[in-house]
Amino acid sequence: MADSVLYEVGDALATLTLNRPGAMNALDTGTKDALRDALEEAAGDPAVRAVLLTAAGPAFCVGQDLKEHVKVLAAGGGLATVAEHYNPIALTIATMPKPVVAAVNGVAAGAGAGFAFAADYRLAADSASFTTAFTGVGLAADSGMSWTLQRLVGYGRAADLLLFPRSVRAQEALELGLVHRVVPAAELPAAAAEVARALAAGPTVAYAAVKQSLAYGADHSLPDTLALEAALQNRAGASADHRAAVDAFLRKEPAVYQGR
Repeated sequence: MADSVLYEVGDALATLTLNRPGAMNALDTGTKDALRDALEEAAGDPAVRAVLLTAAGPAFCVGQDLKEHVKVLAAGGGLATVAEHYNPIALTIATMPKPVVAAVNGVAAGAGAGFAFAADYRLAADSASFTTAFTGVGLAADSGMSWTLQRLVGYGRAADLLLFPRSVRAQEALELGLVHRVVPAAELPAAAAEVARALAAGPTVAYAAVKQSLAYGADHSLPDTLALEAALQNRAGASADHRAAVDAFLRKEPAVYQGR
């Protein structure tokens, strides 16, 4: 991986760290390539059972590197990066069959916020903030935000946040439902690692089923969702982890999962 995205795997957890702190982790082409490739590698690696997305420095990610973007526009280029980078990144985060935790340490803007919103669980430092940013520079939503944001806060609030971009501080983000937990900034790395490691040690097949059924149930009928739940439950019920959990329950011991 490029130096702008650090990739580490240990104890079934893949940790991806955005590593352009001097640029507030702005997304230049090299960083977008590396992040897309790292996420796809984590998604396809059977040894990885959870993913932690975090960032170095004072910011999480301020979105597109506008200095690079200005050069692209001056050369007559367009926004091919949406299809080449933002779409596959957001889709991989949201649909990989393992949980993704985002640890938002500072400002998350534009696509940076979009990637955090695509994650399954979000922790924010008390110094963090979110802004959609897009219409503030004359752009539409991307990075999946028109899909994720309204599922987190509802259509009305999503429209407000997209039409009138503003900085949403951590505590308000918690109240709106943009994040699950807010912790003191100094405690964020440990708190996020604890959540991610717990998920990495959990029943991976069941977690994948939960992700799939939540996404499906958001825009399908109850009968269709019940049918999917039945199919997913059959798959989870046949997993080694389910059998291990039942056996552990009968022995009155904690279950040890293998992710199968």
